[in-house]
Amino acid sequence: MNDSKRFSLAVLVFAGLFGLWAGASAMGLVSPFLLPSPLDVWKGFVGLVGNGKLADHTGISILRVLMGYALAIVLALALSLMMAASRVFAALADPPLEFLRQIPPLALMPLIMLWLGIGEAQKVGIIVLACFFPVFLGFRGGFAQVDPRLIEVGHAAGFPRRELLRRIALPAALPAIVIGLRLGLGHGWRALVGAELIASSAGLGYMILDAQDLARTDIVMVGILVIGAIGLATDAGLKALVRWRMPWIRQDLELGNG
Repeated sequence: MNDSKRFSLAVLVFAGLFGLWAGASAMGLVSPFLLPSPLDVWKGFVGLVGNGKLADHTGISILRVLMGYALAIVLALALSLMMAASRVFAALADPPLEFLRQIPPLALMPLIMLWLGIGEAQKVGIIVLACFFPVFLGFRGGFAQVDPRLIEVGHAAGFPRRELLRRIALPAALPAIVIGLRLGLGHGWRALVGAELIASSAGLGYMILDAQDLARTDIVMVGILVIGAIGLATDAGLKALVRWRMPWIRQDLELGNG
């Protein structure tokens, strides 16, 4: 299925879901308090845009996610390279990492608050934890799948370690890495509300929780829809960047999308 057909199908699916939502609201099948109508949500959206609050909350949340995501990538790349370079280090690091991977980031929030306080570091730290393991597993799996014969060819050609990484290991590992990057970015947006749960005065997660306390379900829906839309946009941007700079892994990207 080509890109235009995928886009058309996505538009049809969202149009169908919107129609079901509008129909259920118009027929009174769901309480407006539990599920406000599309018109009420639109009015809430227009109000938030008009007073500038939506832009402020959105900008702060985007910055937090991008900071946490970038830190997670740096940590995941460094750790995966160290584990690929040393089997002893990999054997020592693997058990605690696997243990930590099973723990939800929000379960670590009390410790993170004690260690990092309740400022921006705590919020970014939660997002780092949420993004780290999908990205790390993408790097680790990608490096593990590199054909040893390619490495032997690099050694025979006299490539130093840095050139082996740049010319052979990274290109061969890119399909798995890209999927890990996409998953990590999605996990970062999913962790946003939890990251902004404690001692926050701005951000989309804070806006949703504040609207819940005020029984403004329409504002809650606006926050949810905005997070989903930004998440789709950033994922589409990442895929577009990969297709532009690395067109040879397009098929793997589509398989990852499925």
